[in-house]
Amino acid sequence: MGKQVNNLANTLTLKPRLKYTLALLFLITSISIKAQTYNQGSKYTLGEISVSGNTSFNDQTIISYSGLRKGKEITIPGEEIANAIKKLWNSKLFSDIEVYVTRTEGDVAYLEIKLSDLPQLNLLKINGIKKGKQESIIKDTKLNKGVKVTENLITTTKNFLEKKYKKDGFLNTKVHINTIEVKDSIPTARVNMVLNVDKGEKVKIKDIEFSGNNILSDKKLRQAMKGTKKINRLRIYKRSKFIDSAYQADLGNIVNKYKENGYRDARIISDSVIVNDDKTITLKIAVNEGELYTFGDITFIGNTVYSNEYLSRVLRINKGDTYNGVELQKRIADDTKPDGFDITNQYQNNGYLFSTINPVEVSADNNVIDIEVRISEGKPAYFNKVSVVGNDKTNDHVVYREIRTRPGQLYSKANVVRTVRELGQLGFFDAQEITPNFNNPNPNEGTIDMEYSVKETGSSQIELQGGYGGGGFIGTLGLSFNNFSIKDIFKKDAYKPIPMGDGQKLALRLQASRFFQTYSFSFSEPWLGGKRPVQFSTSISHTKQFAYNYQTGNADKNQSFNITGITLGLAKRLTVPDDYFTLSQAISFQRYDLNNYNISRLFTFGDGYSNNLSYTIGLSRNNTSVDPIYPTGGSKFGVTAKLTLPYSLFNTVDYKALKEEYDELDLTDSNDYARAGEIDQERFKWLEFYKVNFKGEWYTQVAKDLVLRPLVEFGFLGAYNQDRGVIPFERYFLGGDGLANYSLDGREVIQLRGYPNQSLTPLDESTGQASNDGGTIYNKFSLELRYPVTLKASAKIYALGFLEGGVSYNDFRDYNPFNIKRSAGLGVRIFMPAFGLLGIDFGHGFDPLPGQTVKNGWETHFIIGQQF
Repeated sequence: MGKQVNNLANTLTLKPRLKYTLALLFLITSISIKAQTYNQGSKYTLGEISVSGNTSFNDQTIISYSGLRKGKEITIPGEEIANAIKKLWNSKLFSDIEVYVTRTEGDVAYLEIKLSDLPQLNLLKINGIKKGKQESIIKDTKLNKGVKVTENLITTTKNFLEKKYKKDGFLNTKVHINTIEVKDSIPTARVNMVLNVDKGEKVKIKDIEFSGNNILSDKKLRQAMKGTKKINRLRIYKRSKFIDSAYQADLGNIVNKYKENGYRDARIISDSVIVNDDKTITLKIAVNEGELYTFGDITFIGNTVYSNEYLSRVLRINKGDTYNGVELQKRIADDTKPDGFDITNQYQNNGYLFSTINPVEVSADNNVIDIEVRISEGKPAYFNKVSVVGNDKTNDHVVYREIRTRPGQLYSKANVVRTVRELGQLGFFDAQEITPNFNNPNPNEGTIDMEYSVKETGSSQIELQGGYGGGGFIGTLGLSFNNFSIKDIFKKDAYKPIPMGDGQKLALRLQASRFFQTYSFSFSEPWLGGKRPVQFSTSISHTKQFAYNYQTGNADKNQSFNITGITLGLAKRLTVPDDYFTLSQAISFQRYDLNNYNISRLFTFGDGYSNNLSYTIGLSRNNTSVDPIYPTGGSKFGVTAKLTLPYSLFNTVDYKALKEEYDELDLTDSNDYARAGEIDQERFKWLEFYKVNFKGEWYTQVAKDLVLRPLVEFGFLGAYNQDRGVIPFERYFLGGDGLANYSLDGREVIQLRGYPNQSLTPLDESTGQASNDGGTIYNKFSLELRYPVTLKASAKIYALGFLEGGVSYNDFRDYNPFNIKRSAGLGVRIFMPAFGLLGIDFGHGFDPLPGQTVKNGWETHFIIGQQF
């Protein structure tokens, strides 16, 4: 009879659970039919229990797990055998379970448990999925070799894959799973599985049709649907594939759009999906707009900290305004802006962490809605314990000095948000992983523990590169330690591999080619003295450049130009106008030595020197959001003034007479040329100038992770004494990637993609060609749209598109800030902690180079070690 049960169940191809139920029914029937063998419903003592069938488990394990044992008194048929079968089924290890009464001897019954193990997965073949994605499918479905293959596993796998691809727009995805029994000498039951996935074509939305809408147009309602768009060949960012979850969310967005316009009773009456003949779909949505509502009286209840008048100013909603429930909630608590100007933040920034604020509609007569804003202020909260976890390399004092929440201090949400920003700006931690954890909140005592969780990231970088430029191979070796500890420099145990943890920066760089060599060292301490955010910095550099021999194509070692410089600087974080401002000051000295080297037509001495002793003062403000590599909000601006002493006021040199003499000289005459060199040596022995630069950039999140960055730059190099003239150094060179390789004369290189490096210099009036001497005035405008590919700590990657324009001049009489050289293009940036920022840009110059008539066209730029 047991075999009859099994055969019948298999014939009907029933699921295991149904087979188990049917087996019990037949077992009861079998016991009833065989009443002449044993008495139905009688009690028996179990004798020997045997195990048979195809199983790898030993007999004793199965008998013990079933709960049956020799000598136990049971009723046949009864609950004991039913429970035994149920326990064995629930183990999810067997495909067939049968219990037989083999014989009885008086009141002793002998049982046989016959079962078969569930088959194990032997081999898996996946059809319809690219090989590169099969591994993730196996991981998600847990179809690893050796897993028990159950009907439930097959069903859940099928459902998972169909839902997965439907979310990606493959609405007609079909999944078929077949199993094939493995027949060999191995006793363990095994099957091979074939997984066939037919994704079909992506289902696209041909049209979205609305009915019942008189107030809001179809266009406005479609715009409200953020994740559901109809086919538009010109749209790139949002595609027209149908995803049910996004569609359901967008139905809610349609209702919210009405609520924003005062129609609080608007609702979706019906929606349907129509399949078109071309395999696209049309969405039909019927709406009931309801009636227009306005705000009535808005009263505040429970407020003692803030007056009604102040809360009304924060709410910024007046009686008679069109009702907007979405905006009302944002003015109460804007979840999209942690530092937004709303009532909840006003309370939380003043210590009332445990406050609750709920707007309640108390009346809607005549479509005028009266609102009560019910406030429960609770006790002010104070920080109890403040801790940081995850800083394994960075010393505690470096982290804690940036924290703006202190034990015993009144709670402020603004200070928590600012702390997260400051920790992210350090560059020692993954800005995406900094998490403020609120622990042990105690509303009765008014205390909260604050824990900041951080994740260390690589803060040292190595620059090792080779390339071709300036007429030869250029090799670069650079080391940058951005979390250095100079106090441990003589401690042997601190080298792991270098002394780290004090937040100091140390950088060494060597660059060389046939034509130049440059060496530089810099060090900075961000908290000089350890008590105030005053940054001390110093740098030393030496460069040597050789002239190019046009006959041999090699460097002429008899013509050299050396620059040695040193800079000392202090930068102090200010408290007014606010503490995002920094005042910086620096003193620098450069010595320019020329040995038979004429580097510019701006002056005529090839042997001699120039000294540049200058003072720089700058005011900057930076409130960009957390991640310094990929800011999503805020702005940066800076204005600097670099100036020297006005030597011409007290050195008794008559520069006017020298200029008049210079203008009378014939530079084609060797004697006059030599005299011109003497005059230039006198003019530029000590450089005299002033220089003003401005740079401003803003970051705006236009969509989830899509960031727009406008930028404006301006620079001007001037002279105190016009008879002495503008110096030949410190000039602006516009165009290219912005990297200053092979440009060692103090020039300032300005990036403008789409044009060759440093090519956009003013025209030489005598030749009608670019002067190659740089400009004294420049301005630049840039608009960049960025989108992140990944922002993980191991590598941050983002793509960008840009529009740029800029121009440089030598005189304000010619200056026209709108007659610019324009470009556009695409690029990508990759930031890896060990190597810094790398990137490539493809820019198209729409205008000709100075002195030419044909637009420049495409240029490729490689970005190394700079951030734009």
